[in-house]
Amino acid sequence: MDFKTTKIENGIRVVTVGMPGVESVSAGIWTGVGSRFENEENSGISHFLEHMLFKGTKKRTARDIVCSIEGRGGYLNAFTQEENTCYYFRVAADGLKGAYAVLSDMVTASSFPAKEVAREQGVIVEEIMMYRDQPSHVVYEMMTDAMWHGHPVGMPVAGTPESVRGTKRSDLVRFYKNHYEPSSIVASFAGKVDHEKCVELVRKNLGRMKPGHPDSARPVRAKTRQKLVALKDSSIEQAHMAMGFRIFGRKDPRKYALRVLNVVLGENMSSRLFFSVREKHGLAYSINSSVQMMQDTGALVITGGFDKVRIVKALDVTLKELVKLKSKCVPKAELKRAKDYVTGQIKLGMESTSSRMIWGGEQLLATNKIVAPDEVMKSINEVTADDVRDLAEYVLDSDRMSLAGISPDIESSGAALERALKCL
Repeated sequence: MDFKTTKIENGIRVVTVGMPGVESVSAGIWTGVGSRFENEENSGISHFLEHMLFKGTKKRTARDIVCSIEGRGGYLNAFTQEENTCYYFRVAADGLKGAYAVLSDMVTASSFPAKEVAREQGVIVEEIMMYRDQPSHVVYEMMTDAMWHGHPVGMPVAGTPESVRGTKRSDLVRFYKNHYEPSSIVASFAGKVDHEKCVELVRKNLGRMKPGHPDSARPVRAKTRQKLVALKDSSIEQAHMAMGFRIFGRKDPRKYALRVLNVVLGENMSSRLFFSVREKHGLAYSINSSVQMMQDTGALVITGGFDKVRIVKALDVTLKELVKLKSKCVPKAELKRAKDYVTGQIKLGMESTSSRMIWGGEQLLATNKIVAPDEVMKSINEVTADDVRDLAEYVLDSDRMSLAGISPDIESSGAALERALKCL
C-alpha cells in the first residue's frame, strides 16, 4: 500500500492511497479536536459542532448537502472521538470532485442557523437519553469517569443534557473558529485516486483557510485522579460491568504486544475470557476486551453482561484469567493464533476504501506520519510470549484499575467486589 502525503501552503496535510481495481473513493476531512479539549461547562461541544456542520451553508441548505451526495448513490457521515472529528463520504470515483466541494463547504462555511442550534439541542439530548437506556453504554461511561476522574478524557463525548442545553450559537462559533484551522486538519483519500489531483482538490477547496492557534488538550498525568470502584443500582435484568486499566499512549512501542494480549484475553470467541466466563461457567452471554489509545494515555477494557445473582463469581473468574496471563507465558500455538488473528483483521479491513481512508487520516493527524499496514503486521509478528507476559504484569495491576458496575442491588455487593480485586 503506497500512502502518499503532501502539506499544502496553509498547513493542511493531505494523504492518499490508491486502490487499483475499485471504482469508488472514500474521502475524509479530519480535524484534531474532540471531547478531551472540553470542560464540564461545554462538555459535548465538539459533538454538537459535528451535528451543526450538516445544517447548511450560505450556498447550500441541509437538504442540499445530503441530497447532493446521496443523490449520486453516495454515503455521507461524521463521527466525534476524544481527540478528533471526521467528516467523510464514499462515492463513485467520477463523483469525487462534486462531493468534495460539498464536504469542504460544510467544514469551512457552515452558517450555524440559530433555529437549527435550538432544534439540534433537542436531538442531541434525545441521543444522550437513548444511550442512557443502554446499560452497557452507561457502565462504560461510569468506568471512563472513574479511570480519568475529573479529567476531560473521562467525560462523555456527547456531553450531558445540561451542558448541551447550555450551549449557545456563539459558543459553537467561537469553538469552531478556535479549532477548525489548517494545522489541525488532514484531508484523507482512498480508492480510485491520483495523489496530485487530490492535492489540487484540497488546495482549491480548503486552501483559503487561515492559520490559527488552537488550544491544546489538557494532558493526562500520573496524578490525574483514578477511582477504583463505581457502582450504581438499577432495575435491569443483567449485571453490567466494565473494568478498565489505565495505560500508556499510542506512541509507546508496547502497543503491538498490547494488541496481541487483547486478542488472547477477550477480543474474539476463541479468547480466554469467552471460553472461561461464558462457555465453561455460563456466567455471561457477552464478554469481551478492547483497547483504546490516545496521545498520552490509553486503556485496556473488559466489558460484559453477567448473571446478576452471580456477579461476584463472574468477577472472580474474570480476575483469575488475568492472573494467569501475568504468571505464565502464552503457549506457542495460542500466541500464533492471536497474531494471525490481528494480521488477518488488518488485511480484511484494508479491502475497504473507508478503512484505508481512516487508517491514513487518523495516523497522519495523530502522529504526523503513517505506519503502513505491512509494518504494523511485521511488528505484531515480532511479539514474543515474554513480551505479552511482561506487559500483562505491567498493565493488569489493581493500581491501574477502575471497575464500574450497574445492576439491581449491586451497591450491596461493593465490599465483596473490592475484596475480589485484591487478587491482582
